[in-house]
Amino acid sequence: MRRVVVTGLGAVAPNGVGVQAFWEATVAGRSGVSYIESFDTSGHSLKIGGEIKNWDLTPYLSEPIKKSRKIMCRAVQFGVAAAQMAAADSGLFEGKYAADRERVGVVIGTGIVPMDIRELAAAVSASTNGVFQLSRFARLEEEALEPLWILKHLPNMVAAHVSLALHCHGPNNTIVTACAAGTQAVGEAFRLIRYGYADAVIAGGADSRIDPLLFVAYTVLGAVSTAQRPPEKVSRPFDAHRDGFVLAEGAAALVLEDYEHARRRGAQILAEVVGYGSSFDAYAITKPEPDGRGAALAMKRALQEARMNLDEIDYINAHGTSTRLNDTMETRALKAAFGQHAYRIPCSSIKSMIGHLIGASGAIEAVASVLAIRDQVAPPTVNLEEPDPECDLDYVPNEARPMRINAVMSNSFGFGGQNASIIFRKI
Repeated sequence: MRRVVVTGLGAVAPNGVGVQAFWEATVAGRSGVSYIESFDTSGHSLKIGGEIKNWDLTPYLSEPIKKSRKIMCRAVQFGVAAAQMAAADSGLFEGKYAADRERVGVVIGTGIVPMDIRELAAAVSASTNGVFQLSRFARLEEEALEPLWILKHLPNMVAAHVSLALHCHGPNNTIVTACAAGTQAVGEAFRLIRYGYADAVIAGGADSRIDPLLFVAYTVLGAVSTAQRPPEKVSRPFDAHRDGFVLAEGAAALVLEDYEHARRRGAQILAEVVGYGSSFDAYAITKPEPDGRGAALAMKRALQEARMNLDEIDYINAHGTSTRLNDTMETRALKAAFGQHAYRIPCSSIKSMIGHLIGASGAIEAVASVLAIRDQVAPPTVNLEEPDPECDLDYVPNEARPMRINAVMSNSFGFGGQNASIIFRKI
């Protein structure tokens, strides 16, 4: 089995586009949560989110995908940009020892691709005397829709466009496991390299739920916060007054690479991926198993593959959504996995600053985990003003903490009962 290292990073986050901008804001505790500007929220109960402002794909458009721009939804655009950043950061395709593109794969986590309701406007006129006429709707939409419209809404389009943009001919996969997708994408990419199916993989996540219909759907579900606070104060993982997460959008990508391959070409090595674990709660679709058994199992499996002792994990990047159920479950799961060591390991949630990127959340948190090792600093959990008595671990409240970090575990838990954990180590 081959060693797997991280040699490049890319990030498109609500609090910063580009790895440096994202990380500087995150360490400083600056939030990217704000009032939505991309559509009219006057009729919505929910008016805030982690929105990418003033987005421009142009700098990231390579020749192979320029003609495809019109069929790229926002998630695809973010994913392409993050992947381009990561590939450039790693120098993967540069120099005498550039990677063989037939041995470079792409694995991306993502989720629902929203349908722009403005593109379905013909449905408004598809009623006769107040009765919806399906036959009339079909005829009107056939006339109105672009021929390639459906290609904007296929989940595999992020991975497809990334592979096209970078000419990657290796394994290509899309992970759609709700909030665990980004972490699972990195984990599955790790396995592809570890077992020799690829020399390098561009792995990560891209998602965008900043959408009128999805805002309604998540509000009805009762999962998002409707607190009347300034936007930057709403996401508050592990706080006693948390009441739901904040929807966000963005993307992140990591170049994972065989260690010997990276050494041969003189690449920067930011961290090593040493363990990955996944599990399923098999408990309920809409809520996690209360004691965190499934989440703890994913952590234990990651530790087992990494062959690490409990006291070797220095920092944990938490899922930390800011919902009542998740934060309590995650605290219990950490105790189940680490025992008394759980009280001694700093653990924080960057969702307090960027909101919940759903399918991309695990990827941006993987980037943060690698940067925590690089810079020897644990990012804070902001807005943690009154800790929940049931959430009694060290959540690095409100200020980043310089500290020795040799190994980081990053956790993601998704709707349906999906759990994933991955471990990075200093090299």
